[in-house]
Amino acid sequence: MALRFEEIDWQDTARGEISLRRRVDPTLGVDVYEVKLGEEFLMSSLFTVAEIELARIGLAQVTGDRIDVLVGGLGLGYTAVAALADPRVQTLTVVDAIAPVINWHQRELLPDTAGLATDSRTHLLEGDFFALVDGPVGFGAGRPDHYDAILLDIDHTPRHVLHQSHSSFYLREGLQSMRRHLKANGVFALWSDDPPDQEFLGVLSGVFAEVSTHVVSFPNPLTGGESANSVYVASH
Repeated sequence: MALRFEEIDWQDTARGEISLRRRVDPTLGVDVYEVKLGEEFLMSSLFTVAEIELARIGLAQVTGDRIDVLVGGLGLGYTAVAALADPRVQTLTVVDAIAPVINWHQRELLPDTAGLATDSRTHLLEGDFFALVDGPVGFGAGRPDHYDAILLDIDHTPRHVLHQSHSSFYLREGLQSMRRHLKANGVFALWSDDPPDQEFLGVLSGVFAEVSTHVVSFPNPLTGGESANSVYVASH
């Protein structure tokens, strides 16, 4: 009998046990890559449309011919690879708090996003995005001091966070700290698993002059119907 899934990597980290596994979807007949942190499923290669749209929608609002982009959350790499598809991107800094996730990309264990780590524009940084936002140093020596776009996909939603320490980021003071890392006409874009949250939109509007939400729908092969995520976009 064939194995239901293959565990490609497993590591014990300060944030819990993280694993990368591959299985064959019986309906679609394709390899599916999944990430678990403890008992929680973080991401699946079956559902990447909104992660890709996070980069596409966010960068569409950015002006300029040569742009610097910061991505919070590496995961399976779809947002980062979509950002690199924009020919204007001259530097891409991707921050992830979990070292094994970065190592998966350095080892090219994920075929859909192979080449991300070796692209000369890419810098993969191990660190806590939220702590770096608040800290005095920023995102590392030799990296841009300010960014044309910050694309964030770490927590499930502004209300459903992976760690309680993230919660303050989604308040006015946290967003203001993040805004200082943007250039004058910079854009912040955020992925969320929930429909647009009017309360969070109000917080965003208190920090940024222009705020919008985009509902991204996509087929869900597990239900046979459609699912949707949200992308928030904010700019000065």
